[in-house]
Amino acid sequence: MSQHQAKLSWTRGDAGFGYKEYPRDHQWTFPRSGQTLKAAAAPDFLGGPDCVDPEESFTAALTSCHLLTFLAIASMSGYVVDSYEDEPVGYLEKAEDGKPWLAKVVMHPTITFSGDKQPTPEQVEMLHEKSHKECFLARSVKTEITWES
Repeated sequence: MSQHQAKLSWTRGDAGFGYKEYPRDHQWTFPRSGQTLKAAAAPDFLGGPDCVDPEESFTAALTSCHLLTFLAIASMSGYVVDSYEDEPVGYLEKAEDGKPWLAKVVMHPTITFSGDKQPTPEQVEMLHEKSHKECFLARSVKTEITWES
């Protein structure tokens, strides 16, 4: 159907290559848009605090996919969405083998609708459920993804 590409670039520079020595900072470049993003490990894993880390970007990507799917479904259902804001939280937890993994993402969407057709809280919940089932990324991962209104 389609391909989605990125380019990652990292160099060690003059730093040593001991575990606590080498830099975690690197760049993500997205060829289609030409956008470049400064990335690193999370600060807890020796990354720079001024960089996006993979865990927060994964959290944002899952939430962005949910948002875009929600907007499409709401539009096709006759609802008018004026704004959609979210502050998702991704939870890094230890798996059974003791290794960390992003076990769950909890979204906290705040949505403003306008127009004559206003969804009930139950209909908003149904929009979220359908969005979750149809979101490309949610369908691709084993991370638990939920939302709280």
